[in-house]
Amino acid sequence: MRRRSLSSVLAAVAACALAAACGGASPAPSSEAAGRAASPSAPSPSVAVPPSRATADPVVVAAGDISARCTSGWCGARATSDLVLRLDPAAVLALGDLQYPAGALSDFRSYYDATWGRFKDRTRPAPGNHEYVTPGARGYFRYFGAAARPEGKSYYSFDLGQWHLVSLDSMADHGPGSAQVAWLRADLAATRRPCVLAYWHHPRFSSGRTHGGDASVGPFWEALYEVRADVVLAGHEHVYERFEPLRPDGEPAQDGIRSFVVGSGGASHYAFGRPVRGSVFRDNTDFGVLRLVLHQGGYGWRFAGTDGEVPDSGTARCH
Repeated sequence: MRRRSLSSVLAAVAACALAAACGGASPAPSSEAAGRAASPSAPSPSVAVPPSRATADPVVVAAGDISARCTSGWCGARATSDLVLRLDPAAVLALGDLQYPAGALSDFRSYYDATWGRFKDRTRPAPGNHEYVTPGARGYFRYFGAAARPEGKSYYSFDLGQWHLVSLDSMADHGPGSAQVAWLRADLAATRRPCVLAYWHHPRFSSGRTHGGDASVGPFWEALYEVRADVVLAGHEHVYERFEPLRPDGEPAQDGIRSFVVGSGGASHYAFGRPVRGSVFRDNTDFGVLRLVLHQGGYGWRFAGTDGEVPDSGTARCH
């Protein structure tokens, strides 16, 4: 993908408030999407979006692996949070490992709050393994309050525009017979929205050398693939990586789910190993965030780096 400057991205944000596209017209929903939209259900909770951001094509920003104990000098979390403020999204999807080293409440209040806490009211978090270093992830749940458990569990869903978004907890039981996967299947069966995005901390597929892919989250993928979900986001590896649409077994397919690893929130950088099948783009040199424009029948993505560059971008239709 052609590298673009951040200034062009910010200009595109303004254009999206007046038109149904960023770099092209909004795709029409496919027949599969229309079928999914027709299933009867009660609507999921809607995100409270300030009127200035409540456009037909809302923008969300996502990243994980964010805040170290920055005490002086340049801080990755400060740089990425400044970027999020400039992008001014409707919602921020925080992909776990939000506060190092152990997700303690005192650290959330001292470090995360000074950077990504500036848009806490728009943040829809998912916990990571570092949050659970503190027993029961107490610091995470106390810091985010009801936003971390809006439905009384550590996983939840909400609607934004024409999209259904699901935040999952890859540290809680997520085996095939688990309560979380049963809830996920019921939630997906109930949604009327034509496009689906899910996010959690541990990636199913990753070329990262430190952790790599995690097969244990396969049940999430299987449930999502059955309803032809569109996008999955994760962190854990401190890199940015985009995959072509994949089936749960990792085979590329047009009806697969496109996934992004966005562990570039500011904590540190990890090395890549040999690229795994389906990996299309990799970057472990920039801190940055993934910006997604949620159209009515598709989406656009841009990985925006704190260095002012946009090394990866594109558009796609929902299934």
